[in-house]
Amino acid sequence: MDHVLKKMKKRMVAGVVASLLIAGAVAGAAQDRGGWYAESTTATSITGDITIFKDKVALDYTVYLLAPIRTLKPVEVSAVFDADVNAGINGMLYRLKVPAGQRFLHKNTLCGDEDTQWMATYVTGHKLEVAFFSGDDMPVFTFDAISKSPALCGTFAYSR
Repeated sequence: MDHVLKKMKKRMVAGVVASLLIAGAVAGAAQDRGGWYAESTTATSITGDITIFKDKVALDYTVYLLAPIRTLKPVEVSAVFDADVNAGINGMLYRLKVPAGQRFLHKNTLCGDEDTQWMATYVTGHKLEVAFFSGDDMPVFTFDAISKSPALCGTFAYSR
């Protein structure tokens, strides 16, 4: 009988741990949702304000489909953004498609003459950081890869 109780306890603990991991991933993705005001020079001159929904993103009043791909670890976030790796801040990687010909504020584009295909985000306090990438391949989030990446189109800052 004790053997059966021990197995049941292990299963319950495993279920609780799995639930917490899933809840953490969902919470990380949901932090960036909602409306954000353009704050950085690049954001105010290119995208204007941004609104992130569950499966869409609105840039300069144009809506694009958005697919969450995975949670970014703190070391990956710090490779792209000026973030303290020890702060434990996770980010989110999304897949989207913004055509190269799409013009935003002041006739600017996100990635020059290439389609924008990836969006990375992270939130700290009332600030949202966003990086856009071109290319079919998923970006590699290491300091070395990001510093040499021609696919990084730019980083943008927003606030609430």
